Amino acid sequence: MNDNLLKEKINDNLLKEIEIIKEKLEKEKDKFLRIFAEFENYKKRIKKESLDLFRTVHQQIILDLIPILDDFERGLKELKKSKNELIIQGIYLIQVKFIKILKQKGLNKIKIKKGDDFNTDFHEAITQIPVLTENLKGKVIEIIESGYILQEKVIRHAKVITGK
Repeated sequence: MNDNLLKEKINDNLLKEIEIIKEKLEKEKDKFLRIFAEFENYKKRIKKESLDLFRTVHQQIILDLIPILDDFERGLKELKKSKNELIIQGIYLIQVKFIKILKQKGLNKIKIKKGDDFNTDFHEAITQIPVLTENLKGKVIEIIESGYILQEKVIRHAKVITGK
């Protein structure tokens, strides 16, 4: 009998130890899953932050290049006064290539012409001038500086003069 009692006691102790080990294993497994989930969230956050940083830098570079587009427009306008077709053609080709590269990067000029309705989403009114006819009120009278959109976002409003 003592032998059976001893075996039962050993079995009980083993079962208790197995339960303790199972509990420890579950705790470690839960801890591992939490750490793994935190790591996956960390990777996603870092990826998003680096993508956001890349977009910000990309946008800033494009913004820094826009004044060069303005200079090309002004320069070509002045060169046309000289009537030197070879120089005009050369500068024009460089301008076209530059615009093509910027378009590939997602930059588009805001389409605007004289007589369009003034729209604060795309235009910035520099000043208003009195107009002779009623139909020119609230319309674009003069375009001072072109506006640009980068990837569906206005990064520079067109500077215009409107009629009042």
